[in-house]
Amino acid sequence: MVYMSKALPKRSENYSEWYNEIVKRADLAENSAVRGCMVIKPYGFAIWEKMQRALDDMFKATGHQNAYFPLFVPRSFLEKEEEHAEGFAKECAVVTHYRLKANPDGKGLVVDPNAKLEEELIIRPTSETVIWSAYKNWIQSWRDLPILINQWANVVRWEMRTRIFLRTAEFLWQEGHTAHATEEEAVEETHKILGIYADFAEQWMAMPVVQGVKTASERFAGAEDTFCIEALMQDGKALQAGTSHFLGQNFARSFDVQFVNKENQLEYAWATSWGVSTRLMGALIMAHSDDNGLVLPPKLAPIQVVIVPIYRSPEDLAKISESIEPLIGALKTAGLAVKYDDSDNQRSGWKFAEYELRGVPVRLGIGMRDLENGTIEVARRDTLTKESRPIDLVSPDSFVAGIKSLLDEIQESIYDRALRFREENTFLVDTWDEFKEQIEKGGFIMAHWDGTAETEEKIKEETKATIRCIPLVSDEMAGKCVYSGKESAKRVLFARAY
Repeated sequence: MVYMSKALPKRSENYSEWYNEIVKRADLAENSAVRGCMVIKPYGFAIWEKMQRALDDMFKATGHQNAYFPLFVPRSFLEKEEEHAEGFAKECAVVTHYRLKANPDGKGLVVDPNAKLEEELIIRPTSETVIWSAYKNWIQSWRDLPILINQWANVVRWEMRTRIFLRTAEFLWQEGHTAHATEEEAVEETHKILGIYADFAEQWMAMPVVQGVKTASERFAGAEDTFCIEALMQDGKALQAGTSHFLGQNFARSFDVQFVNKENQLEYAWATSWGVSTRLMGALIMAHSDDNGLVLPPKLAPIQVVIVPIYRSPEDLAKISESIEPLIGALKTAGLAVKYDDSDNQRSGWKFAEYELRGVPVRLGIGMRDLENGTIEVARRDTLTKESRPIDLVSPDSFVAGIKSLLDEIQESIYDRALRFREENTFLVDTWDEFKEQIEKGGFIMAHWDGTAETEEKIKEETKATIRCIPLVSDEMAGKCVYSGKESAKRVLFARAY
């Protein structure tokens, strides 16, 4: 554990510093010796593993399988889809040589000029090209479709301005790549995955999201349509939490992936791709945490219940430890992640503060007086409240049932609080002056847009706000564009974003 006596910065005073300090003090991650990269520490990785496990189950329940493809992408592959290549060119890390040799002056190593690669290799920024080159060998007939593949991997996008979890040169993610016999099937897949992402965000992360489609200028490079989920962080900025792309036949054409359809005619396959990344870790922190530290929804907490003994002597500790063994066993049997912290290197008060900082949803405190009275102190991380509850330590099943119910309540409470925050910070705006004033305060702005890229770019230039998405569910009421005054079919979602 990492302990620092200095209080966390206040969100209201320095949100960026508050975020960085939570990442550091909750022992989630740290900057690497490699510029722009991060080390995800065990506690942070345990949260990511829970995310990964939940999403993986959702993917497999809908027929997807995991596979793995190369880290390296030949440059010629990236260049085959022109729009895709242009979109990622500035972020590519390129391998040009395959060997080092001793420096002739005896100091260190230098690149061996005789070991130049015939073709440069790109460290994958995304895997559409290398995967569709493989699909060419996998797909000959409509009977080979659909192909529903996901991979858990790392990618590299050379970022110059980085922040742990939110934007790093290397990050972890999952990327789905599917091939279909018809356009309708591919579009259906795109929406299905968007729904999975929204369900995960809301049911597991306790983070409400808006589902929508991106404008052409915000679309994934090489896609026909990009769908997304957008979440509102506590500083009033938006965060794109997941994307699902309908790729049409673009990559199939680029890699000549054709199949014989049911009418015995050659046709190009239809494609989707979709992904979420360790950026979700940043979203989790910024959506829920407070000035006391991390707040974790119970479904994603590495430790859901921590038990801290309060004692004065080794004899007291031994008696408490023996008495609560049935409770620990019952909590584990109930499927809860429980930790009994009987370490003697810190006092119980220090431990209380540490587990609060690390976002453990429920803390149980028990001392000698509690043993005598048949009670235990139950503290909630989300509300920072505590109460004394009766417990039968010999048969604690009813107490454990109450703790399970409490964890469900906390999960729901965290979601409700985030939803309430979003509702209170979503604004209908109809005039340009009102737009400029509100965007400085933050939040989601629902405003009319005339549908032109020119207006979209002007709004971005003047306010740094972007169209986060065109919501799939809206009031559909026509109006006048907030900037140009031209006709608009419905409101779109604007915000400043990470």
